[in-house]
Amino acid sequence: MISIDNLRVDFGGTNLFQDVSFIINKRDRIALVGKNGAGKSTMLKILAGEQSPSGGNVALPRGVTIGYLPQVMTPADGRTVFQEAELAFEHIHEMEQRLQQMNDELATRTDYESDAYQALIEDYTHLNEQYTMMGGSHYEAEIERALTGLGFKRSDFTRPTREFSGGWRMRIELAKLLLRHPDVLLLDEPTNHLDIESIQWLEQFLARSGNAVVLVSHDRAFLNAVTTRTIEITCGRIHDYKMPYDEFMQLRKERREQQIRAYENQQKEIADARQFIERFRYKPTKAVQVQSRIKQLEKMVPIVIDEEDTSRLRLKFAPATRSGNYPVICEDVEKSFGTHTVFSGVNFTINRGEKVAFVGRNGEGKTTLVRCILEELDYGGNITIGHNVQTAYFAQHQAQLLDENLTVFETIDNVATGDIRLKIRDILGAFMFGGEASDKKVRVLSGGERSRLAMIRLLLQQMNLLILDEPTNHLDMQSKDVLKEAIRDFDGTVILVSHDRHFLDGLVTKVYEFGDGKVREHLGGIYEFLASKNAQNINEAVAAEKTPAKESVKQVSESRLSYEAEKQLVKQRRKIERRVEENEKAVNELEAAISCMEALMSTPEGGADSSNYEKYASLKRQLNEAMDEWEKSMEELENFS
Repeated sequence: MISIDNLRVDFGGTNLFQDVSFIINKRDRIALVGKNGAGKSTMLKILAGEQSPSGGNVALPRGVTIGYLPQVMTPADGRTVFQEAELAFEHIHEMEQRLQQMNDELATRTDYESDAYQALIEDYTHLNEQYTMMGGSHYEAEIERALTGLGFKRSDFTRPTREFSGGWRMRIELAKLLLRHPDVLLLDEPTNHLDIESIQWLEQFLARSGNAVVLVSHDRAFLNAVTTRTIEITCGRIHDYKMPYDEFMQLRKERREQQIRAYENQQKEIADARQFIERFRYKPTKAVQVQSRIKQLEKMVPIVIDEEDTSRLRLKFAPATRSGNYPVICEDVEKSFGTHTVFSGVNFTINRGEKVAFVGRNGEGKTTLVRCILEELDYGGNITIGHNVQTAYFAQHQAQLLDENLTVFETIDNVATGDIRLKIRDILGAFMFGGEASDKKVRVLSGGERSRLAMIRLLLQQMNLLILDEPTNHLDMQSKDVLKEAIRDFDGTVILVSHDRHFLDGLVTKVYEFGDGKVREHLGGIYEFLASKNAQNINEAVAAEKTPAKESVKQVSESRLSYEAEKQLVKQRRKIERRVEENEKAVNELEAAISCMEALMSTPEGGADSSNYEKYASLKRQLNEAMDEWEKSMEELENFS
């Protein structure tokens, strides 16, 4: 569908990438990945026709339409939410006007037998059929589905777009883009302003869509759910993998290990050749060999190792001082703005050392409750903060409080203490402030860069209650891994407001769901919560189909039913996960045993022992059986989810 041939991009004399060639086919689902600054957004702009390459070309067949969602854009004002989304169907309105004109002409003309009148009828019939096929009679329902799927309430449809924040207005632009149904969708960080439910709706929309999709995203779960092909930009070139992101990461790791071994062998070969040249340079009897080694070095193509993955850096929070057993207790907490009740009847207790998630649609009160806990807002009910609780809070607006006259390095150096001062450069590199970027003044940083810098400062503070509000919005996947590992090792209490499922997975043990003015507690991790939510809806549907007689005999409260259903689902999922872990362990042990046996059989003694071949064959059979069991358990887990 789109052919990219020998693409090259230069910036100020620096080559961003070169000799890039690939093809985007119909229905391709491509994840475009690479470290920040590798050129992902630039590639999307070139594909969208908004930027010209320094060399090469992009070929599009005639009639192919492209829809592009950049990270930042300036939406227009002056319309309501529905009217703005309706702009996606401007072609429908043009057809409606043309049909009306033709209908009026047919009604006023009287030359019924003329060829011109018959031609007008044929044109009207053809255009009307086209109008119907393009959804002209039900496009309003399509707009409603898209807007509600992306988190808007029906009461929002008539509100002016200027009343909404930048994130919500980006959702309107995304809705318009999806409603146009272009042949190729180019999406640059589409999930940054979406909550979990909206992300899941977008996943389902893209799965049903017949478009080709090229995605840039730092949401690993979203990439795995949507894409089937991964193109990595690294070291100015691309590597194309016909597989989802997680599978690509495993192959990339193996490729990098091979590159390192090949690089080390090449460096040894170069060192040996140079040593030979220096040793025998002035010996006439070795002149031919010396010249041969010199030519060999000149022809040698240096092996390039993929850019270093800084996610291996381990970063720890300062040790937390011991707080009381219950850092946060909420009793009948409620909050209203005027006549609008955000939530009421909030009751829960967070225990010392727990890591919990606040999730729900945007606008349901997650950040509002956090601000109540921090005593930044007045509220009804009681919030008790435990003994000796030291709170550190991260929110996007805090990035604006940094001293603009300091450099990035000075900002961190001023708060770092102890041995961590020796690792400041490494920490800055892990959060995309490596090299010259650490010497930038804060005042020249973008909003995303300031957010990352504020996050680093937070990591170095002394606290035992950590509250993070959407901490991953401006972090790439390597930086998120560093942060996730640090939070996992943190021995204090953590409240996370986040829509990033992969980031929350394995990190939190309890989920608080915000919705319909209530806060509901769910035991288990984020995927247990999502699974239980789906199953809970099914159970409620089944319960609704039961006869009223049974319900009148035995009253079962909705909250009790959902709690029992949730508990049962968590139990079932954990059982399946344990089986997956056991099967994975068995596969790893057998593969290790086979590797040892292969090493033994490669020796003269081992190769001469016929019993080794029987053991090897037996291990291979066991491995095949273990792989079958692992695949079955994985399929069961996927079906359960």
